[in-house]
Amino acid sequence: MSLKSRGGGFDGAQKSTVVSRKFAFLLCIGCFCAGMLFTSKKWTPPEDRSLARRTVIENGSQNLVSDGCTQKAKDPKHDTRDIMTEVSKTHHAIKTLDKTISNLEMELAAAKAEQESIINGSPVSDNYEAESTEKRRYMMVVGINTAFSSRKRRDSVRATWMPQGDKRKKLEEEKGIIMRFVIGHSAMAGGILDKAIEAEDKKHGDFLRLEHVEGYLELSAKTKKYFATAVVLWDADFYVKVDDDVHVNIATLGSALVRHRSMPRVYVGCMKSGPVLAQKGVRYHEPEYWKFGDDGNKYFRHATGQLYAISKDLATYISINQHVLHKYANEDVSLGSWFIGLDVKHIDDRRLCCGSPPDCEWKAQAGNICVASFDWSCSGICKSVERMAEVHQRCGEGEDTLWSAAF
Repeated sequence: MSLKSRGGGFDGAQKSTVVSRKFAFLLCIGCFCAGMLFTSKKWTPPEDRSLARRTVIENGSQNLVSDGCTQKAKDPKHDTRDIMTEVSKTHHAIKTLDKTISNLEMELAAAKAEQESIINGSPVSDNYEAESTEKRRYMMVVGINTAFSSRKRRDSVRATWMPQGDKRKKLEEEKGIIMRFVIGHSAMAGGILDKAIEAEDKKHGDFLRLEHVEGYLELSAKTKKYFATAVVLWDADFYVKVDDDVHVNIATLGSALVRHRSMPRVYVGCMKSGPVLAQKGVRYHEPEYWKFGDDGNKYFRHATGQLYAISKDLATYISINQHVLHKYANEDVSLGSWFIGLDVKHIDDRRLCCGSPPDCEWKAQAGNICVASFDWSCSGICKSVERMAEVHQRCGEGEDTLWSAAF
């Protein structure tokens, strides 16, 4: 083959190669354009993830709620009612839990006080075991404050407004009223004074003995110990303190207190606000007068000491906190001070502080029988041993009133 023919063959191959390259280039461009066209129709940009979550949450509140195989649209108003119902249930559960805790604290305080009495050998009552284990609910406990030297006063009370023997037991069982003379022990425990009280108690069985050393300047401590002890021994709606030279109509007292039975933290008495006496040597001198401000100031409002009543929750409060409650010189001031800062309802009932005849007699004739009668000048009935029977005859409610009363 000639050289020319060879050269001609080479040129043809080169042309074929050139054509193939052009075709490939055009094919690539065509494929690229086709790919762009296809992708623009089918591809969508990815959603923002936070937007997707919000969409799911929003759809969750409005979407379909599955109930088995059936789907129902959720009502926003129904959601609100459900939430409010759950909130109400939670609030009720919290209140119930709070009340349960409060009751447990009361029971714990009572158990501690009972244990202390046993450990210390406190002669709180000859019938302590029977009284503390029964734990029935009583309407009120009436503690009559008395002293070693007041035997004749106690007898005058027993002969008039305090039932004796089987009648006192009937009063406890049928009316739910406990009545006891309240006294501690002498500085020389087991001495002649204590033995005299033990003999008297053996005869009448109407004493509540406290782990307390008797003394006029110790009335605040005695009052605190009385409430702390009584709330352990008897489960009652009210706890009353009265002096042994005051005349009391028990049925009228019960009727006055039962009106407040449903109220929490009740403090009932003749509310007063006397002057703070800074001068030494005078009756009712207040050694801590400087705590009440400048000279001439008055005490905060509190019940007069002849007779007052507190509800069980307040008696329990005293029992729990007895070791840190401050004692002022006057026991009625001390009691009032213990309730300052608490949400306590003060009930001012003037029937608890009537005068002796003719005052209480006139009121009785007018149909407004007094709860308690005494002379302000004597802080009790003047010459009460001689006059208690007269006051009872002229101002007493009558024995039938007591036994027919319903509390």
